[in-house]
Amino acid sequence: MNTEILKDLQALVECESPSSDLAACTKVLEVANQITARVIGAIAEIIQESGRPVYWLGSKNPEVVLLTHLDTVWPIGSFTPLWRVDGDTASGPGVFDMKSGFIQALYAMRGQDLDHVALIATTDEETGSATSRKLIEEVSKKAKAVLVMEASLDGKLKIGRKGTSMYQITIHGRAAHAGLEPEKGINATVEISKIVSKLIALENRELGTSVVPTVMTSGSTTNTVPALASLDVDSRSFTMAEMKRVEQAIRALKPENKDARIEITGGINRPPMETSASSELYELAEKVAVKLEMSPLGSASVGGASDGNLAAAAGAKVLDGLGADGHGAHAPSEYIKISTIEPRIKLTNAFLIELLK
Repeated sequence: MNTEILKDLQALVECESPSSDLAACTKVLEVANQITARVIGAIAEIIQESGRPVYWLGSKNPEVVLLTHLDTVWPIGSFTPLWRVDGDTASGPGVFDMKSGFIQALYAMRGQDLDHVALIATTDEETGSATSRKLIEEVSKKAKAVLVMEASLDGKLKIGRKGTSMYQITIHGRAAHAGLEPEKGINATVEISKIVSKLIALENRELGTSVVPTVMTSGSTTNTVPALASLDVDSRSFTMAEMKRVEQAIRALKPENKDARIEITGGINRPPMETSASSELYELAEKVAVKLEMSPLGSASVGGASDGNLAAAAGAKVLDGLGADGHGAHAPSEYIKISTIEPRIKLTNAFLIELLK
């Protein structure tokens, strides 16, 4: 294992970068650029996109985009120690999701024509890519391929991702004394509980469509009929048709008590990355693996979304999961397998060469 690669990864991991901490996200891009200067002999441009920093190395109109993010879900101080190596595993905040993917992409850029390829790292992916969405969509529309360096699934490439929708449903009822005259109230808790049953009925397990009520709040005091209740809903599906079906049904929800009022906000956040966007690139990646005398890569469709969803929705050919092999995304057990880093770098480097022919 090239010790410089591991040192560079350690430097990124030890520079904690939760999405919500703008100063920390700015700092991690500075560290990334210090590494870039040594590895590539050039530096990336740090641009501002709706007030957030984005790392951009290479062409402004790339044929191939390596898409990464350097923000994490971990508040500063979540890990002690920040970096730990134990045999073939390295652990720390964001090592698997997805600072190792950035390092692999950067080393794969060695020797590439920077007039035709770009490595982009955003800092708001973990919170929904609200500020970087437009940038990702615009660069993806023009590219012949977008390679997403998110972590693999046990080494498998990701050829499909569910789209995500987030809704908040609020019921406005009417308060009354729960003991003296409950009949004069409109119980928002009761009304929203009936909504929960309707939501659960919208799932379709055969098609992989989930509709999950998550955070619920209601009421003010134990002796008051609740006048207000709210519910968060997480819905995911592999197809846009299913996402639209669920959205239409949620928008049509009504409280059973005609005097209660319902308010529904949110909607589709990331469209699905359907397999039709990935099939061509996946077949080519397997051919590249054969040339490198690697074992078959394998493929999987997964429930989690990434910026690959946005690239696919923009019409790009996309392949995801080219990053780390390990486990524990968003979990305290997050780690990568050190021995898989260099083979992934070689694969990505060879894949770029093939795509740029």
